[in-house]
Amino acid sequence: MMLSTKRLLLEGSSYKLIFIVALFLGVSTNSEFYSQTLAVYPLNTNNFMFLLSLVMLLVLVMLLLLSLLNFKLIIKPLLIITLLISAMSSYFMNTYHVVIDEVMIQNIVETNSEEVMDLLSLKQMFYFIVFGLTPSIFVYKFDVIPSSIKKELLTKTVVVVSSLLGSVLLIFLFSKHYTSFFREHKPLRFYTNPSYWIYATGKYVGMKFSQSNHVMRAIGEDADITEETHEAKELVILVVGETARADRFSLNGYERKTNPLLEKESLINFEQMYSCGTSTAVSVPCMFSVYDNEDYSYNKANTTENILDILTTSTQVEMLWRDNNSDSKGVALRIPYENYRTPENNTICDKECRDEGMLVGLDTYIQKHQGKDILIILHQMGNHGPAYYKRYPKSFEKFTPVCETNQLEECSQEEISNAYDNAILYTDYFLAKTINFLKQYDETHETAMIYMSDHGESLGENGIYLHGLPYFMAPVAQKHIPSVMWFGKGMKEEMNMKALKNREKREFSQDNLFHTLLGIFEVQTTIYDESMDILH
Repeated sequence: MMLSTKRLLLEGSSYKLIFIVALFLGVSTNSEFYSQTLAVYPLNTNNFMFLLSLVMLLVLVMLLLLSLLNFKLIIKPLLIITLLISAMSSYFMNTYHVVIDEVMIQNIVETNSEEVMDLLSLKQMFYFIVFGLTPSIFVYKFDVIPSSIKKELLTKTVVVVSSLLGSVLLIFLFSKHYTSFFREHKPLRFYTNPSYWIYATGKYVGMKFSQSNHVMRAIGEDADITEETHEAKELVILVVGETARADRFSLNGYERKTNPLLEKESLINFEQMYSCGTSTAVSVPCMFSVYDNEDYSYNKANTTENILDILTTSTQVEMLWRDNNSDSKGVALRIPYENYRTPENNTICDKECRDEGMLVGLDTYIQKHQGKDILIILHQMGNHGPAYYKRYPKSFEKFTPVCETNQLEECSQEEISNAYDNAILYTDYFLAKTINFLKQYDETHETAMIYMSDHGESLGENGIYLHGLPYFMAPVAQKHIPSVMWFGKGMKEEMNMKALKNREKREFSQDNLFHTLLGIFEVQTTIYDESMDILH
């Protein structure tokens, strides 16, 4: 009896195995999809059969996809990879309520070991073992009974056609519900697992392949800077922030004093600044590109020169990118780049290397490039989540108690906010220190600091954490970012500071940075659009 049961479970055709895996995935790794769906279609007598059909449709779609890819030598490895990735996708969607789209795939591919370590947890290991490893062992041990080529083709045809017909039939029977599901609630499909991450992976691979076949498009080739020889040279530090949201800056009215040092400075604070995207992989390339939010795409950004290339073309601006984050996301590939994530370069490190370490040694760089305009880009670690408690030295732990885990759902809203706000407090200190660094060059250069965060962050509002949701469905907390500018006395003399102060409440976006940098360095080029220059 035990032997026959074992054979029933662990022996059969490859299509039997595929059906078991499809059923397992449909039932076990789509809880976030079902949760999001139930918020739109509550469980009642009118929706019950439709919701049941939705589960069946998910299983049929997975059965169809896996059957089309069913080839003797690859089916088991394919199923195992699908199970393992789906388990991890389920963990991140359930825990942080993120979407695994092509941008998230890009973030995963481009992440580094430190960021991976910040995301590891016992709960993640539980998901990996229960929903990934255990069913993978089942797949590995399953004895697939071979069949003739003729029988294999016939079976595949039957399974594929049956899956298609079954899917069509379900949609037809509940057409009223599916019409609204597909037309009015498109974001729901982003949560299907594994179908959407498979689609997103294909889209990401397509983007990378498309990029490899393109030649870099030059722009602003007529760029030139004409200055009087007696004029002081520009010295600008551009700080690219990380995961800071505008409503957590006391400069913007937040009740906590998260900007005690910046509040003492004479700043232009742009209260209505918005990001290009909701992740570093999108926002950073976008803010340096000539394309605005509507026209921007990964391929365009990576096959078109950016603002740094134009400043290089002018031959009069020296540039340096220092990075305490993952990397420049392709922006700084053609200018000097220094990695400040390691103690080899960054002299201010404790449990991790600190943003203020990027200021050390800049005096030497500036002295080396006397007689040239200088742009220095400092890419912060900032408020990178979910381990906010790691983002600041212990001396900045003003708001307590703090969430001291990357499992944000285990912490109270107050603990998450405290840790996040402490990291903002450290950014305030870093920016103030950057301003003080520039002040010592006020007599010899026209100095300025520009700070702009890459994107915002969700801190548990409506059950959503972190960032990276598709832009059209992301909450404002992931798009509304802080941005300030500070100018030395030489730069102030060339500007109408009163008029600029009046622009603080106007809405701007990262789209404006490209033309603002052209303006601040007085670059003459036909690609410059003065209407997009915040300082014009």
